[in-house]
Amino acid sequence: MSSILIGPSSFAELDQSPLQKLSDAGYNIIDNPYKRRLTKLELKELLKDDVCGIIAGLEPFDRDVLKSAKLKVISRVGSGLSNVDLESCEELGIKVCSTPNGPTEAVAELTLGGLLGMLRMIPQMNASLHEGKWEKQIGTQLKGKTVLIVGYGRIGRRVAELLRPFAVKLLIVDPNIEAASLKDECVMSLEDALPLADIVTFHNSGEACLLGEKEISQMKQSIFLLNVARGGIISECALAQGIKSGKIAGAWLDTFGQEPYKGILQDLPQVILTPHVGSYTEECRAEMENEAVCNLLRVLQNG
Repeated sequence: MSSILIGPSSFAELDQSPLQKLSDAGYNIIDNPYKRRLTKLELKELLKDDVCGIIAGLEPFDRDVLKSAKLKVISRVGSGLSNVDLESCEELGIKVCSTPNGPTEAVAELTLGGLLGMLRMIPQMNASLHEGKWEKQIGTQLKGKTVLIVGYGRIGRRVAELLRPFAVKLLIVDPNIEAASLKDECVMSLEDALPLADIVTFHNSGEACLLGEKEISQMKQSIFLLNVARGGIISECALAQGIKSGKIAGAWLDTFGQEPYKGILQDLPQVILTPHVGSYTEECRAEMENEAVCNLLRVLQNG
């Protein structure tokens, strides 16, 4: 019997029907025994010769992993594929699927909620009150601010839609977008946009560091930063220094280079940290997980 490896530790936690579909199709299911993101070594060990497909999260599918396996399909729960060596997959005949539409609404709503909470310092005041301290902290309004959106794909565009009622000025950084294609947003380079923004939110693909000490020095005083895209986009050391100096008023990160995250940002109350929950709603998980299973079965059944 062929097997399907389940990579994401949270897969089918809320609804077992995606797993049932795999069982009904005649496949043996191999669960993630570590209950966290798999390392390269762990992934290679679990990809036995009988594993023909994987329901994937952000596991590292580099050429070495792919060549050591007998995979026919990688079905990603989510939209990004920066963790998959697509060129090697094509060469080795491994089909790659994703669920690009599933996370859009959930991540965009979380972005808006996180932004409003950060501006009004809700997490900090909540923590203080739970400690028995009645401490009011002055916040900042979103209305009229200049918001820079880095990455203008599905999620970036939906974030822009949610922000428009707040009468913000929108700046867009995306090499795939032409200025003439947008009416109400200003398309700029990152270098030109950073000094103008009050808020920067990242929704781009790729994991290259875009914000280091140099870039942060070019920003306005008391800037707010959000990253719900990929870990590593913002230099952790530069962010910590910016917070300590007051250059950065607040930051919210939902994704990290190494997860579970442990690091210097945990000691900074101005930095809000969430455990990569951008797509973690009942509706979003159900849609993405079922779509990922359907994608995988379609490839395996159609050859």
